[in-house]
Amino acid sequence: MNQVRVVSMIAIISIIWGYLWVTVKIGLEDFPPFLFSSFRLLIGAAVLVIVLLVKKVRILPEKHEWKPFFILAELMCIGYYALSTFGMQFVDSGVSSVLVYTMPIIVSVMAHFMLKERLVMNKVIGLLIGAAGLVCIIGTKLFHLSFDLTLVGEAIIVVSAFFWAGANIYTKKVGGAHHKIKMTMWQMLIGAVLLFVISFASEHAAITNLTVSTSSLLALLYNGILGSAVAFVGWNWVLSKIEASIASISLMSVPLLGLFFGWLQLGEEITPNIILGAVLVCIGILLTSIKIQRQTIAKEKNAD
Repeated sequence: MNQVRVVSMIAIISIIWGYLWVTVKIGLEDFPPFLFSSFRLLIGAAVLVIVLLVKKVRILPEKHEWKPFFILAELMCIGYYALSTFGMQFVDSGVSSVLVYTMPIIVSVMAHFMLKERLVMNKVIGLLIGAAGLVCIIGTKLFHLSFDLTLVGEAIIVVSAFFWAGANIYTKKVGGAHHKIKMTMWQMLIGAVLLFVISFASEHAAITNLTVSTSSLLALLYNGILGSAVAFVGWNWVLSKIEASIASISLMSVPLLGLFFGWLQLGEEITPNIILGAVLVCIGILLTSIKIQRQTIAKEKNAD
């Protein structure tokens, strides 16, 4: 029964995150990107405050926690959320999801240098296949020297994936010393405040003339409540039940769902090079995750 619950939760989270990209695109029809990201984080933080209160966890950080929470806010909220949302102004939602989910492949490279996790053959092959997937998606513009706003947006989204990977590496190094929901709540809250400042400084004209439709408001609520808070709590529960490496394999479905939902609701074009690129990125994720899983199993056998 527990296994069924885990699989069901993974399926729900994958659908939530897969559809997330469509809602961001809808939200950007009215909201400027930094303001949208700040509101999204603020809503997510508010939901997690309620979770912490229910769990009777101390909300205020200890003195030593402020620094790691602030660093995570910069990496995850500004580097990932804000940049990826900014780039999505120029890129289809489905393609954005594929580009962002190169993150697990990037993590395998960064972990080699920062966590001393060896970049073994499976990871190298996964990295090369994932890179080939990126070339399939954005390479046509590079090869034809078509430097338009779409290419700029795609480059920004890839950069945001590096920030997400960096946040994961940093979390792995320091996260064990902190309550994960509390840590996430504070990085969201700090990130929201920082992005409000950035938005007010750079999007003042758009904020002054802001008009919000019902669809954009619902998109914002989806991102804040389901996409940020609920999905995170669910993912945290999944990671407490199964190996992180096994759980990470489920990330493969998110970019594929992102492409599907973008095509279904927004009418986004799915070209052969995008399909091939998405498949290669997913294979890259699978290869890096399988190798981690095998190493974990080997360690457990040695311990026995």
